[in-house]
Amino acid sequence: MPSFDIVSEIDMHEVTNAVDQAKRDLGNRWDFKNVDANIELDDKGITISAEQEFQLEQLRDMLRMAFEKRKIDSRAIAEDGDSKAGKLVKQHLTLVQGIETDQARKIVKMIKDAKLKVQASIQGDKVRITGKKRDDLQTVIAMLREADLDLPLQFNNFRD
Repeated sequence: MPSFDIVSEIDMHEVTNAVDQAKRDLGNRWDFKNVDANIELDDKGITISAEQEFQLEQLRDMLRMAFEKRKIDSRAIAEDGDSKAGKLVKQHLTLVQGIETDQARKIVKMIKDAKLKVQASIQGDKVRITGKKRDDLQTVIAMLREADLDLPLQFNNFRD
């Protein structure tokens, strides 16, 4: 029986490249000359810091544009709260990977409500879809692409 997996993954190599590109853009921008602003990538996420709130917003936009150039979905970034440390305003951006259980249940419910002849099962941080016909699986993929979910989805591990 044909099957595929619905996952939410990020290529960390591309994230590193996007952060490096955003740092280069930061160095080239004239409105950030002589401004203490920085973008840092660590294993927990991305930390951006600037002197003022609007500069922090500009850094977020630069980072999102770099992500779009690298074809990384910007919904993979979850914003944590701002924190003021001395003269700097910092914000930690978390990289979202995997499908949480609540989101997985929502996806399974959407598929079951569509009354397609497929089975959906949650397997850890991914959802496996199996069905007798390849067309039904393609219908599920099209339906999920049109759905307004708050996380980037990829479809992989297709077996025939």
